[in-house]
Amino acid sequence: MWIGVLALVVGITAVLVGANQWRVASRRQARRAEASNKVDVRRQLFAEIQPVHLTNCELKRFGERHDGGYPLCANLLGAVKAGYSYGISGYDGWGCDVSRQLHVTVHQYDCFDLREPQCPGGSTMFHGECVGTTKATEDGRPFDTLNNQFAGNGHGETPIVMKIDVEGAEWDSFLFAPDSVFAHIDQLDVEFHHVEDPKFVAAMQRLKRFFYIAHVHYNNFSCDPALGPFPSWAFEVLLVNKRIAMTDGSPAPASDGVVDEANNPASQDCQAAARGAL
Repeated sequence: MWIGVLALVVGITAVLVGANQWRVASRRQARRAEASNKVDVRRQLFAEIQPVHLTNCELKRFGERHDGGYPLCANLLGAVKAGYSYGISGYDGWGCDVSRQLHVTVHQYDCFDLREPQCPGGSTMFHGECVGTTKATEDGRPFDTLNNQFAGNGHGETPIVMKIDVEGAEWDSFLFAPDSVFAHIDQLDVEFHHVEDPKFVAAMQRLKRFFYIAHVHYNNFSCDPALGPFPSWAFEVLLVNKRIAMTDGSPAPASDGVVDEANNPASQDCQAAARGAL
């Protein structure tokens, strides 16, 4: 009798141990599959953001020397009638430079930091509102869509230049915007955040229906060698509307350093890690 009981206990233990081992193995396999999927997404996104040579673009930096400055094709800004700058955090050298040099009003949007930047010699209008996928109020903060914000300022079809740095909200804002939003953005400076969601690939492919990617710069506040082929999880992209840009289809030449500065001058840069990564 005791032998039978012992055999039963041993059998049950073996089943439980086997089941646990199966669960552990399944979790490991799932983690490996997830890691592999993330690598695939990063590679797809990295391939999508490779810049092309624009034959009619003269790059010039607007804004701060380090973090906050972005390049634009200075010779392709003649039709611009207004500027939009999203993600202010109390300063906006980009918006102020655009306003002073193009003699247009730049609309600034931020609902997290309500400090209004000063722009001597320029014209800026601060809105304590953020960009989102729908008109809403979240935790007391107002959000609205790109389409509504443009239309609300009388710029539903006006040629504009735009900069956006909104810590990840840019992806959904672009995915859910109507085509008409992109039709009248002549140039678009974006700091993109994060690199491992498949929707990022879809968002970039959608943007490339309207824009050429003219320039890419990696933010060295966010360098991470574990994210290859990306050297950083934050990267700045200049997109130029196909209405005004011309390209020969060749890869964009390496930056000469005139328009690029390290976002954090006190830390090592990581631009070189992206070269030849494809």
